[in-house]
Amino acid sequence: MSSLPRTSSERLPGPGERVVVGVADYAVSMDARAFLVTHALGSCLAIVAHDPVARVGAMLHVMLPDSSIDVAKAAANPSMFVDTGVPHLFREAYKLGALKERMVVKVMGGACVHTGTDMFEIGKRNVIAVRRILWKNNVMIRAQDVGGCVSRTVTLDVGTGTVQLRTAGADTYL
Repeated sequence: MSSLPRTSSERLPGPGERVVVGVADYAVSMDARAFLVTHALGSCLAIVAHDPVARVGAMLHVMLPDSSIDVAKAAANPSMFVDTGVPHLFREAYKLGALKERMVVKVMGGACVHTGTDMFEIGKRNVIAVRRILWKNNVMIRAQDVGGCVSRTVTLDVGTGTVQLRTAGADTYL
């Protein structure tokens, strides 16, 4: 079993490299020197999971709450939707030795990115969907930074489980 990050594209970066998780993508790593990062979250969500014992880190960047709008797309890329991406992310983390009971989960994003009215409320619906699926599977969200009208960049330090959140040039840690 490789200690290098696994991503949906199966690209295996070098040890300690920053792995960029794009829209509708994920990465899982047991390399304690790796950093998983996703940029410019608007209505999308970053779901981060970390097993501090196995030192497995995982990050998912989902776009939409429910795969029923396009089952074929969900089958081809489960990372696009909350309801298919979250279970997929956890299964991939389990393959590297993570256990659900130990996973520390943090959620960021879900902003309202349109000025005026957001008729579809994708950000809000994404947050509701991730809370629902995690709750149904007895997984609690340890920390979150969701909603509002701001863009977020999220970085997970796989070795420590620390999540750095950058919003409008200011850094906070979850």
